[in-house]
Amino acid sequence: MEGGGGGGGAYGAAKAGGAFDLGRFVQQPQVLARIASAIFALIVFACLVGEGYTNLPSSPQLFCIFNHNEDACRYGVGIGVLAFLACIFFFMVDIYFPQISNTTDRKYLVLADLGFSGLWTFLWFIGFCFLTNQWAWTRAEDVPVGADSARAAITFSFFSIFSWGLLVAFAYKRYKMGVEDFARSYVDPTPEVPAPYSSYPNISHDSYQQPPFTHTAEAPEGYQPPPVY
Repeated sequence: MEGGGGGGGAYGAAKAGGAFDLGRFVQQPQVLARIASAIFALIVFACLVGEGYTNLPSSPQLFCIFNHNEDACRYGVGIGVLAFLACIFFFMVDIYFPQISNTTDRKYLVLADLGFSGLWTFLWFIGFCFLTNQWAWTRAEDVPVGADSARAAITFSFFSIFSWGLLVAFAYKRYKMGVEDFARSYVDPTPEVPAPYSSYPNISHDSYQQPPFTHTAEAPEGYQPPPVY
């Protein structure tokens, strides 16, 4: 499998160009976990936007029901909205992922899913602890309405920790599958060592014969001066 070429079945997806099967797609574990994460995020920010702010009968000024702490409501709404939008984005990525033939693009998308899911697992944990702490310090007389919404926001923040944690596990599994596929299909480009040169097998040095009709003049034995007359 080439790093930038088209390889089918890389990173836990089917071969590129296959037909889309909605039933099989919805049954994928990461898709189910992503749908659950989107629903939980929708509930959290809907509860905080709908009844997260209230006012006393004697004052028209709105305040956050979590111990009058505006940061608590802003934090819950912020991570809820971003988590919902991210779920929609990665849901579309899951749909088009099998159609991506470039294994490098698949790798970067899986790493993005892994990194974002890990970050949001941590942020949901912080949000759950933050909202729980502020709700514990909230006085009952300060919350004439909206107590159920506050408890729902805390509860589904807790559920979101596990749903996004599952997305981390699934993304890591897909990344590991891609790395293992690359390791199995990788060929070491080391050149082969050439065989030692061998002489022509039908020629022997002992069978060499002097060519015919060749006269070799004998060298004179020493120098002889010409005769003197």
